[in-house]
Amino acid sequence: MTIGLMLTLAALAVIDSTSFGTLIIPIYLILASERSRVSRLLIYLGTIAVFYFLVGVGLMLGLSAAMESFGDALRSSPAYWVQLVLGVGLFALSYKFDPKRRAKLGKPERRLEPRTGGPRVMVLLGLTAGAVEVATMVPYLAAVGIMTTSGLAFGEWLPLLTGYVLIMILPPLVLMGLRTIAGSWLEPKLERLRAWLTKHSASMVSWALAIVGFLLARDAAVYLFFQ
Repeated sequence: MTIGLMLTLAALAVIDSTSFGTLIIPIYLILASERSRVSRLLIYLGTIAVFYFLVGVGLMLGLSAAMESFGDALRSSPAYWVQLVLGVGLFALSYKFDPKRRAKLGKPERRLEPRTGGPRVMVLLGLTAGAVEVATMVPYLAAVGIMTTSGLAFGEWLPLLTGYVLIMILPPLVLMGLRTIAGSWLEPKLERLRAWLTKHSASMVSWALAIVGFLLARDAAVYLFFQ
């Protein structure tokens, strides 16, 4: 386990913390007027954190089993060339999500107003958000892949995975704490942040793909050209 690996995982976790499920929906919940908003937010974040963690454990165990059978092949130069091509491809794909290009294609913006409710609704909302994002959790999948190819033992990747998930849900917890302290001063700013995040969601996807592509390509390039 190296500092470079931990910094890479931390960067991917920060990217994941800005997704619709880990930031925009929590901001909606923070801005809800009911007194139970704190408990709702905690239930929602707990649900999505557990969901991501269990998915990560399942992927790590599955990929670890694959590494035992095909470890040499997956750590070979051809495998890293595939990773390099994938990273470059994701970086190139990021340009297709450029908001200016979407506007030229005449695609309307999609905005979601998540419904709030009791604990069961929050659990369902968390599971739904996690399930919807499974297919697009590129940073998370990249982090799992990097941990797997790094040959980490169970006692090494489990704390890293736990820390990754905690970083993902940290921003809304910080915002909730600041809102409790700052009160009405922060609420208009949160409302503007929510509107900005919703409006620029396509741009955020573009940046996420670009950064993940760069990190994957960099990891492969280090193995191929600097070892």
